[in-house]
Amino acid sequence: MEHLVFFLEEPSAQDFLQAVLPRVLPAHITPHFLVFEGKQDLEKRLVLRMKRWLRPNSYFIVMRDQDSGDCVVIKARLRDLCVQAGQPDAVVRVVCKELESFFVGDWPAVAAGFERPALAANANRAKYRVPDLLGSPSAEIRRLIPTYQKREGARKIAPHLDLTQNKSNSFRVLMRSIQELTHA
Repeated sequence: MEHLVFFLEEPSAQDFLQAVLPRVLPAHITPHFLVFEGKQDLEKRLVLRMKRWLRPNSYFIVMRDQDSGDCVVIKARLRDLCVQAGQPDAVVRVVCKELESFFVGDWPAVAAGFERPALAANANRAKYRVPDLLGSPSAEIRRLIPTYQKREGARKIAPHLDLTQNKSNSFRVLMRSIQELTHA
């Protein structure tokens, strides 16, 4: 048995992964989620939590939103923390802007998740062709779905995401990393 351990900044990332991973992971890989209370908590407690993970045959992925920060700086800081924890091979994935970039990268999934077929037409709008460049993908979704909430959105949208056609490069890199790490 092998273990894929995710260190996540927020619960909505876990909701997203729980819906997507069954379609990606081989049967012998068990996912685990260590969810923190935001970016600062993740960075503050990552080293200790990673050091305390004692199960053999474990692979680690640290996933954090970029928000308005510098992606290169964030990734370097997280890599340094992984090295301090004794896990230099841990994979660090910084989600371009925020998790909702993944959802804006697949408007048909948003439409299916919220049972609003008209939303699928947004896939053809120039504004959404490169979702990782949007300033606030969650604000874009909220503009069209005023009641949108992060966790509910992740639970509704993630099961419908097309794992190969998403327009978010950040999403594609995450999926590729998971597959490479687990030899899926």
